[in-house]
Amino acid sequence: MQPRKRQRKNASAMRLVGALVAQFRTAAGMTQRQLAEQTCTQPETIASIEQGRRALQLPLARRMDTLLETKGALATAVENMPEVDLIPAWAEEYMDLEREALALCFFANQVLPGLLQTERYARAVFDSRVPTFSRAEIDAHVAKRLDRQEILHRDVPPTTSFVISEAIVRDRLGGDESYREALHHLRVYAGTPGITLQVMPLARTTHAALDGPFILLETPDYQRIAYTESQRGSQLIADPDEISILAQRYAMLRTQALNIEDTKGLLDRLLGEL
Repeated sequence: MQPRKRQRKNASAMRLVGALVAQFRTAAGMTQRQLAEQTCTQPETIASIEQGRRALQLPLARRMDTLLETKGALATAVENMPEVDLIPAWAEEYMDLEREALALCFFANQVLPGLLQTERYARAVFDSRVPTFSRAEIDAHVAKRLDRQEILHRDVPPTTSFVISEAIVRDRLGGDESYREALHHLRVYAGTPGITLQVMPLARTTHAALDGPFILLETPDYQRIAYTESQRGSQLIADPDEISILAQRYAMLRTQALNIEDTKGLLDRLLGEL
């Protein structure tokens, strides 16, 4: 399995393309919500693209060109955007697999999985990095992280399960507004068909995954792969014995975590305390 090189779009070019989208949309007499509905995406996605915080992807650019009658201008702009720094090699192959996965299972004990992060939360994650990123690097990383979330909004999204530590749910990474927004975001996903969200409560006397976070995924050819990250890298695991161990751990985690309804109840209580 050979990893593909993947590059980040230049932040200034993203802003330029975003301004073009806004100009064409306004000229067509459409709101962001109307454009989102007619291109089968989310209003937040359109807003982020227009503000230059999220890269416009080629398939969406082509749909916009057709809808806004721009004669291919947006697709041409996207295809000719300058590229900058490579995404770290350790993430390249996993992102390819995630995009095509039939099913995904996440256990997280320190930070929300990228697919569940709001823009504000993601920015706080990258702001916390040591050594620090530049503003342009943070903008590019946040845009890429938000782009990954499109898989959850497909007509047929992957079956996705999350088990996350209560410590993450109670953490206020990014400040009070980021915390409030993240809780609302989680509560929405907790009630979304095809997505299972469970919180692992604090003060447990047993825990099936003390070795740390991991991801299990199933590929289109029904191969099972695992992915783990550490401070300085990551590992893709395809060995059946290792996969079996992690699958057993994930199954046990789901029995130890709050069930789906109790997880919703916890989120509702935390939101009610704000």
